[in-house]
Amino acid sequence: MFRDFLTRLTQPTPAQLPDEDARLALTALLVRIAKSDNDYAPEEMARIDRITAARYGLSPFEAAGLRSRAEGLETEAPDTVRFTRAIKDAVAYEDRRAVVEALWLVVLADGERAEEEDALLRLVANLLGVNDRDSALARQKAARS
Repeated sequence: MFRDFLTRLTQPTPAQLPDEDARLALTALLVRIAKSDNDYAPEEMARIDRITAARYGLSPFEAAGLRSRAEGLETEAPDTVRFTRAIKDAVAYEDRRAVVEALWLVVLADGERAEEEDALLRLVANLLGVNDRDSALARQKAARS
């Protein structure tokens, strides 16, 4: 289902993604971080829905639909390194920086900060090209939310 999308995304020099594709790719990253501790909790799913609803002006139904499509993409997506690097090349820095904050919100959604989630988030932020300062500010902001 996502083969053409993933092929475009993982080309050596991917084009800037249209908004709809960027939303899907970035939401798939939220799903991947939520699943990284092998406990894809309902609180994390709800947080992903709230994040996408607020960020993209979606209804709760639309946000749940986006998450559902992103879960499918996340399952088919290549390893995190290739997937995240492809997003970096196809999504503007401001969107990537905002996604790091959203990733932290998902990590903190279930009240636990698992080592697997922490490690993956640090890797993803780096691969997205988000500098350490912006990543730390995103974590602090998410912790206050």
